[in-house]
Amino acid sequence: MGNDHFNKIRIHIGCVVKKYREENELSQFKLGLEIGKSANQIGRIERAESNPTVATLVDLADFFKIDIKEFFI
Repeated sequence: MGNDHFNKIRIHIGCVVKKYREENELSQFKLGLEIGKSANQIGRIERAESNPTVATLVDLADFFKIDIKEFFI
């Protein structure tokens, strides 16, 4: 159960990142430049293939001007 729950959170985070990136008409490359990450890292987050750090989530939330809680609700 623990891994399943964790995977669902990771998938949700990826969906939130993609939603806000697309709403802001940004490529993965451009978003990566804005927060100091590579396009590949952004893609892996969106596809739930990697675990973003808290620092990355803070950077994303600050950039999109959203509460970090958005990634978890």
